[in-house]
Amino acid sequence: MQQVKKGDTVKVHYHGKLNDGSTFDSSEGREPLEFEVGAGMVISGFDNGVLGMTKGEKKTVNIPVDEAYGPKREDLIMEFPIDRFPPDLKPEAGMVLSMSNGEGQQLPVVVTEVREDAVVLDANPPLAGKDLIFDIELVEIAGGSSLIITP
Repeated sequence: MQQVKKGDTVKVHYHGKLNDGSTFDSSEGREPLEFEVGAGMVISGFDNGVLGMTKGEKKTVNIPVDEAYGPKREDLIMEFPIDRFPPDLKPEAGMVLSMSNGEGQQLPVVVTEVREDAVVLDANPPLAGKDLIFDIELVEIAGGSSLIITP
């Protein structure tokens, strides 16, 4: 039976949970996730978790922080003067905003605290600093990548 190897394109159903059992993402009710194994399209722990699986196989993969979204970075938490917000925007803790990085890229940030003179924004990925658990079902191995290398 064919086993998943690096370079294969696969389709999987998944259920992502945190250590407390709460769900953060799932493919339930959607098309399976399709990606090329080893191409950096998913976090490394998920990539490594499907290696060696066969069609129809189900397994649970525990992914430590370093193979997921990495540790929470303090340099991505910043204070932003409240007077720089548009007057009609009233920031509240938990609110997700979009911020430009100066190169035209939009980055999601979460308001973590609102002070009298400043708002604390966190640009870390929401799952940074967390170990993740994925229940994975391999639906299909669609074959290797279409990249052909010739000498």
